[in-house]
This record gives sequence, C-alpha cells and structure tokens, in this order.
Amino acid sequence: MAGLDSAVIGLHGVGEERAAELSSIGIVTVRDLLEHFPSRYEDYRVKDLTEIKDQERVTLQGTIYSEPSVRFYGKKKSRISVRLVIDRVVVTAIWFNQNFVKKHLSPGKEILVTGKWDRNKLQITVNEMTEVNSARVQTRGELAPVYPLGGELTHTLLRKLIEQALKTYGSQIGEVLPAEYIERYRLMPRQKAIATVHFPANVEEGRMARRTLMFEELFLFQLKMQAMRRITRKQTAGMAQSIPMEEVRQFVRSLAFPLTGAQKRVVKEMLDDMQADYAMNRLLQGDVGSGKTVVAAIALYASFRAGYQGALMVPTEILAEQHVQSLTALLEPHGIKVALLAGSLTAKRRRETIAALQEGQIDVVVGTHALIQEDVFFERLGLVITDEQHRFGVDQRRVLRNKGLSPDVLFMTATPIPRTLAITAFGDMDVSTIDEMPAGRKPIETEWVKHDQFPLILERVRGELARGRQAYVICPLIEESEKLDVQNAIDLHAQLTHCYPEFQVGLMHGRLHAKEKDAVMQAFAANEVQLLVSTTVVEVGVNVPNATCMIIYDAERFGLAQLHQLRGRVGRGAEQSYCFLIADPKSQVGKERMQVMCETNDGFELSQRDLELRGPGDFFGTKQSGLPEFKIADLLSDYKALEVARQDTAALVATDEFWREPRYAHLRAYLEREGVLEGIVFD
Repeated sequence: MAGLDSAVIGLHGVGEERAAELSSIGIVTVRDLLEHFPSRYEDYRVKDLTEIKDQERVTLQGTIYSEPSVRFYGKKKSRISVRLVIDRVVVTAIWFNQNFVKKHLSPGKEILVTGKWDRNKLQITVNEMTEVNSARVQTRGELAPVYPLGGELTHTLLRKLIEQALKTYGSQIGEVLPAEYIERYRLMPRQKAIATVHFPANVEEGRMARRTLMFEELFLFQLKMQAMRRITRKQTAGMAQSIPMEEVRQFVRSLAFPLTGAQKRVVKEMLDDMQADYAMNRLLQGDVGSGKTVVAAIALYASFRAGYQGALMVPTEILAEQHVQSLTALLEPHGIKVALLAGSLTAKRRRETIAALQEGQIDVVVGTHALIQEDVFFERLGLVITDEQHRFGVDQRRVLRNKGLSPDVLFMTATPIPRTLAITAFGDMDVSTIDEMPAGRKPIETEWVKHDQFPLILERVRGELARGRQAYVICPLIEESEKLDVQNAIDLHAQLTHCYPEFQVGLMHGRLHAKEKDAVMQAFAANEVQLLVSTTVVEVGVNVPNATCMIIYDAERFGLAQLHQLRGRVGRGAEQSYCFLIADPKSQVGKERMQVMCETNDGFELSQRDLELRGPGDFFGTKQSGLPEFKIADLLSDYKALEVARQDTAALVATDEFWREPRYAHLRAYLEREGVLEGIVFD
C-alpha cells in the first residue's frame, strides 16, 4: 500500500484537473491533504431558542406552519418567508433572492435552517436549509470544518477526500512528539488528533485536537531553531574573553548616571556570553531613548580591557558621527581610541585610519558599509556591534563578522518587538530586552487632530520655533500620486516655506543622494534649518536634542511601530516635546491606532497592540519578515505554547541523549530533512 507521501491524484475522484487545483493550495501528497487543517468550524448543532443570542449564527429545527409568502421588489430581488413552529413557538424564516427554495417549503415538512437570528422579531434570515428526512442531512448536530480553499474546490469535496484518506492511510500516521511531552501536557495521540481536528464530535474534542497539533507544530519549529543555535555555538568556538570585571564595575560607576535595572540585567547577559567559550550571537532590543548606546559602550570597554578591538556598524553616516561623539565622550577618558570610518573621509584620511586599525592603534571603530570593504583589516577584532540590524542584509553582517576570528556579535534595534515575534523571527539568537526607561525623561505629549485643524497645529509649532526649538514634519510620499490622496513632501515643503518665511525650511527624502541627505541632516543638527520636511528616512537614529515638535501628516498610513519610531526623533533633550498626528482614518483599526498612540509612550505595549491590529506578516513586512507560515498555530493566541516549546526544545537539544538515543531518531531525521544537520558530525 502506498504511503502518506504518495500523490493525492491516487485518491478516488482526483484527476489531473482536480490535482492541479489541490496543488494550488499546497496539497500535493496525502500527507499534505491530512495536514490541511480547518481554519474554523461552522456550528450546526441545533440549539434551544432560549440559549441563542441576538444576531448569532444558529441552526434551528422546526416544522413549517404556513404556506410560503413571496414578495418581489427591485430588479430580480425577492423575499420568501414561512412560519415555523419550534418548541411551540412560532418563528419567521426568511430567504432573500432564493426563489428555488419555494418548492421545498410545504406545510407540515420538518426542516433544518441555518442563518442569522433576530431575537426581537423572532426571525431567522436563512442561508442554508435541509429537510430533516433527507439523505442530505450530514451536518445535523455537528461541527463542520471550514478550510482555506482555491479554484473550484469546495468544503464538501475536501471533507470527502480527507475522510477517504483517513480510512486508507490513517493507520500510517506516526507520533512526532516524544512520549514524555504527550504525557506531560495531556495531548492526544497524533493519529487521533488528525482525525478529530477534521471531524470533531464536539467543541471540546476539536479544541483538544487543535491543541495537540498546534503544540507539535511549534515544538518542531523551535526544535529547528534551538538545534541551529546549539550547532552554531558548537561550531563557532568563541575566544572566551578574559574580562577584568572589577575594572568594568569601576567604569560603570564612573558614568554620569546610574544604570537602570534593565540595563544591568542586559549587561550581565552580554558579559556572560563574552566570557563563554562560544561566540556571542545576541539581539539587544530597547525602546527609543532606553540607553542601548551606554550598554554598547560597556561591552566595548570590556572587550578592550580583555585585549580586543571593537567595531560598530550603523546604516547612515550621520548616525555614525553621532555614535563617534557619544563613544568618544564615554571611552577616551579611559584611554580608548575611537575612530570613524565612513565614505566621506578623504582618500588620505581613509588610508591612515585603515593602517591604524590594522596595527591596533585604533581600539573602537564606528562606520557604515565602509567597514566591510575588502581592504579593511583588524589586528584583533573581538566584538562586532550592528546598530539597527534589520537595515543590513545577512551577507553584510557576515562579512563584518568574518573580519575577526569568531568575534562576539551584538545586534541592536530600537524597534520594540513583542516577545512572541522575537523568539520566532530570531529564534537562533539570544534576545536581551531593555524594557525600562531612564529616570527623569519627560514623556512626549501626543495629540491626534483632523486635517482641518492643521493650521492650528502650525501656529503651535511656530511658538516652539520662536523659542529657538526645531521641528520635523513627516509625510508618506515624495511627490504627488494619482492613486493615493496623501500629502507629499515636495508640495508640503513649498507650502511650509511660504507659511514660515522667518525660518529656514529643509527637505529630505529617499531620492536624495547620500551626501545630499547628510548635508540636510548636518544643517538641521546645527540648527541652520529649523523645520525639516521629510519622508520616513529620519525614522532611525537621528539625534537632534533641540527638536521638540513632530508633525506626522496622514498618520493613518503608518503602522504603530513606525509611528513610534518617528515620534522618538523628539523628546531627546530636557524640554517638553510634542507629537501631532494629522489623520482622518476611515476604518476602526485606523482610529484605534491613533488612540493608542495618544495613550502610551511605551514601545513594547505599542508593538503588542500593533501585532494584534495588523498581524505578524504586516508587522515586519511580509517579504522581509522571515516568519514561518504555520498550518494551525497562531502567534498571537498561542504565544504561551510557543514559549513552552522553546524552553522544552532548548533543554532537549542540550542533552547527549537527544543526539544518540533511538527514540529521538525521527526528530534527528526531521532536522536532517530541514538542512539543519548538513555536514554536522557530533562527537
């Protein structure tokens, strides 16, 4: 008998055309068919009239009491109604534009009707009907699975094919989860879970089957992540930096401000990694202004005291210059030489910097892509830090890492990521989170106003500019678009130049060359430009403490995470700062986004709400996300199971038994099929 991996075309009723339709939704083999799980269930269980709620979708069983009444209106529109007796109560059943049902509606006939219930009128608007004595009654009293479909496929066809596949191949379905997890979490045997998820006898049984298969899916995903993490550590032997901890503590005490509890926790996690015999591979995420730069400085100081050089790669030259200023102030009093390596250096200065780096005369270098040029070498690179890591490709980050012999690597991001997504998208990394803001920082006051109030906001901003402050105005597009009725940067720049003749108004957008962008930002940082009109190119890393106002035009066009990043460009000095959201959202989700932005400055709370409102694919951007498409698990509702699966698999792959014992052979085979164990030989 053919196995689960045989082609679905071998099933009765599946020819070449049907097989092509099934293939379009990812069903090629019998295994694919059985693992094409329902997205939800239609509840066809007959309920008592006293149980159901107004506007609920219900199935009722009753006897036709009256002749059908037909009324025509409009063009080809009709309304058919009959009275049903249900538990001695007379109920009206209505069909819209379904003339064909009239011939089936004769008094005395018992029928099942499914539709929306109007409790006040004792009325059901019917979209499905079945005669009780008909052989067609297959869903009476049941939960009917609803599947993702494509082409001419129907739920009825899929149910028949799955039922056939279960009868023929069901006995070949083997366990995936080790027995200890099935017992520990009281899960169903896999064979029963797959049969039950398609044909549950009741709600509780369906829930148990889904719970089993959901955990199995998350377990396998995390097994792959944790195995990759372990193998990377095993293959990438680190340098086990010998860090003089007392000197690091003295450096921390010398800072002008105390570390927050979150910063202390993150520093410990980093230093533990750097002293271990594996290369650090850690993601550091923290909200705007949470103090990631200071944490990076402590790591660079520790690596220097252990005898190594450090490198910090950032996406823009102006950000590199800002980091050089910050790190110089923090590190040079302790004898650490900090230098800049960027494209704007003269040829002579660049040659001198590269030579000093190679000879070990520079201890910490900060730069852009210039750091990964072929002619850049280090004497003894021990720590690589990448700021705003999502702005660099994997290959670019790898090139910098390869400049040293397995240096420790720290990725930093100011985009707060919900823990659910962090342990999914970055499952092969360790994740550190700064979730506490330094004391004394004034929260940014955020207001949502409609477009017709824009002139009032401009007057308020004029007051800030008159006091010597600066402001940003952000809009989504560069030029006018016929497709989107949104303000554009070029037109807005012209308008504001006219509105503010006494101030210098600058313009920045993505089509400017790098040198032009840097020139605009340098002018803004030096207060030569008081009002900067820009697209979202200022989203990351720009630090102008004198800027106290942020206007975001057509704010409904942005997600919460991006709005928060933009808002983080102000509030960096001692003065009170303001963010104005100019928006007329049409959807309820758009209105909720604006309200949430006004309610909180907490990036992690916003990111969680953004995830709930938009979904994981949209949160990262579907193409760039790297997020898996789960068949049955859901990142939002199943986050606790994801965390449990991560802990279980991390503990499992850390044992020698997992890599040797026969009872785990099928899991090792799974990792091999996924390419995780390619070329790996364990001692």
